[in-house]
Amino acid sequence: MKKNKNLLIQPFLKWAGGKRQLIPQMEKYLKSIKYTNYYEPFIGGGSILFYLQPNKAVVGDYNKDLIECYKCIKYNYDELIDKLKEYEDKNNEEDFYKIREVDRKEEYKKWTSVERAARLIYLNRTCYNGLFRLNSAGQFNTPFGKYKNPNICNTPVLKALHEYFTNNDIEFRQGDFEECCKDVPKGSLIYFDPPYDRFDDQVNFVGYTENGFTRKDQERLKKLCDKLIDNDCTVIISNSSTSFIKELYNDKDKYTIHTLMAKRNINSNAQKRGEIKEVLIIGKREK
Repeated sequence: MKKNKNLLIQPFLKWAGGKRQLIPQMEKYLKSIKYTNYYEPFIGGGSILFYLQPNKAVVGDYNKDLIECYKCIKYNYDELIDKLKEYEDKNNEEDFYKIREVDRKEEYKKWTSVERAARLIYLNRTCYNGLFRLNSAGQFNTPFGKYKNPNICNTPVLKALHEYFTNNDIEFRQGDFEECCKDVPKGSLIYFDPPYDRFDDQVNFVGYTENGFTRKDQERLKKLCDKLIDNDCTVIISNSSTSFIKELYNDKDKYTIHTLMAKRNINSNAQKRGEIKEVLIIGKREK
């Protein structure tokens, strides 16, 4: 973690489950870990990556459009800014739905990565509650947000991210979390922020991709964490505080489970928004 961090290096997307609000609670754990390489297979909005600002990192996500967006900031910054500026006068319901519907059409297959990235950022900044959600066909389906003055093209932040990505060894991978972690060297820190296990009375939100994340996937993630710890790596896992997750990581020789309080802002029932328990699980081999 860099001592003199650039505060403009911050999430450029609003992202459900983002960790920015939890950093004050996570900080003491993150600061205590020494590592050589950083891996984050569920990058999402990137709050932890941008807090740590490592010189060397491999980050990934199953969401292809999201990873394309990160790559465009790194490799096609000027083109992306120009394309985003074209959206700045389109914060209205009619334009929003026209742009949202593009991924239902054949022409979308011909769009460049820059065009796709600019569309994603525009929709994220103007949709309801900043909720990135895909239907079963992989199409964006969040409604219009009716914001008065959304910051569609946040040039200072995007420029800072571009410079961070290009001045450091930051690699982006798209795909399954196991694929992202196929070559993790000893001494690495790996932060996992998967889609959360759901509580029994909760409707599971699985809209980041067209595929869900099941309890079998949670178990597969746990097995990977065991292997990484055996390879002298440190793992950190964020998840919901369910009995299933706490039992899954109930191995005191490897894992320590900490409870955090997070604010829930995305729920169809407004009465169920508020503080809720999460777990921060730290796994490492005892010296």
